[in-house]
Amino acid sequence: MSDIGTADHPLRVAIIGAGPAGFYAAEHLFKQKQLSVSVDMYDRLPTPFGLVRLGVAPDHQKIKSVTAVFDRLAQKPNFRFFGYVELGRDLSVADLRNHYHAIIYTTGAQTDRAMNIPGADLIGHHPATEFVAWYNGHPDFRDCQFDLTQERVAVVGIGNVAMDVARILCRTPEELRKTDIADYALEALSQSKVKEVYILGRRGPAQAAFTTPEIKELGEMEDADVFTIPEEVALDPLSEEALAESADRGSMRKVEIIQSYANNRPTGKKRKLTLRFLVSPVELYGDENGHVRAMKLVHNRLVKSSAGSLRAEPTDKTEILQVGLVFRSIGYMGVPLPGVPFNQSWGVILNDGGRVIDPDSKKPVTGEYAAGWIKRGPSGVIGTNKPCAVGTVDLLLEDLQAGALLNPPHPQPEAIAELIAQRQPHFFTYADWQKLDEMEIARGEAQGRPRVKFTSVAEMLAALGKA
Repeated sequence: MSDIGTADHPLRVAIIGAGPAGFYAAEHLFKQKQLSVSVDMYDRLPTPFGLVRLGVAPDHQKIKSVTAVFDRLAQKPNFRFFGYVELGRDLSVADLRNHYHAIIYTTGAQTDRAMNIPGADLIGHHPATEFVAWYNGHPDFRDCQFDLTQERVAVVGIGNVAMDVARILCRTPEELRKTDIADYALEALSQSKVKEVYILGRRGPAQAAFTTPEIKELGEMEDADVFTIPEEVALDPLSEEALAESADRGSMRKVEIIQSYANNRPTGKKRKLTLRFLVSPVELYGDENGHVRAMKLVHNRLVKSSAGSLRAEPTDKTEILQVGLVFRSIGYMGVPLPGVPFNQSWGVILNDGGRVIDPDSKKPVTGEYAAGWIKRGPSGVIGTNKPCAVGTVDLLLEDLQAGALLNPPHPQPEAIAELIAQRQPHFFTYADWQKLDEMEIARGEAQGRPRVKFTSVAEMLAALGKA
């Protein structure tokens, strides 16, 4: 295999998942100037960019500008995109191993952690992932239903996704109309009866996982007042000590903004958003129709764990919060891929630093790698996936030098293209996506919006004459 990576025998890599981790992996591969590399990127949806398109909040258009970098990568002659091609449906791992020297899985964390409390199965309790995918126009979630006639909503969790959910619930139709939110979501949210939203965190303000820009942005909404409760945002001695030791100016600023909302007074705005700290849901109560009507909260205090971190410990104080709609945002998990070793308890591909590990032998699976959230779990922001992907690709390059990659019988680029054309004749190329992109932007321009998305695969196929 010593000639792999030469002009006559390019290093052939399949990347499964067209989100940030996948593109960052491709970028690092293409930076290896001494190597000739050919990358084929797959996604089960016709459209690329993963969570940048379908997870980033529609009112955060600047964050989506990272797709310009990915777009430049996709223009390279040794890059191909195969959209609407699903591993396990159209291709198997065995197929990939027959055509590539290496496979990198970058499929992200597509589902959420459960909230295992009594009443969790009541109508009106939803994963935040579903709501986010719904308002972003994800084809798998466009038909979801959320009861926006409810006046009081709880969002359980204190990360950026929880903040996004709460903010979208509190935005005015005019604010949302300036974004690329899905048309049907814009219509539904324009009719929303939501008046009060609660964000619930089990620990204190110093431990909040959201970023400083996220908490600052809450106070800038056009028609929502933001509040915190003074006694809940006052730092306990352990938090004060931890914050002082960290000397992290960003964290200090975040706490300052949180505490400043405790001084707010109602200004007559239509909606009220309250951030609660040191509370955990312990039960949901339903009405006679099985619909959420209230939530029991336990108040927590912070204690130092044996590892030195601060954890929430329940006290004997409880309260009842009247809410008719609940979104949980308490962590995300990856979904197993057919034929790929998976750690069910962690929700990630079984791997060591990025090398996929065989569960029986505990040794690396030749030629298979993972990057992004499916490798390390759902942590960090979009940019965090870059060093993660670089680390994985560096291991792949080490294995190339050691002659420890796959030796596929059919590495020719045309061989896999012919197989895909047989298995999934409606696959999308990157050129197909560019046409779709132009159509979405044109539809948006007609309405004064960034874009109006196609939100079903059938629409996408029809738009390109593939139906």
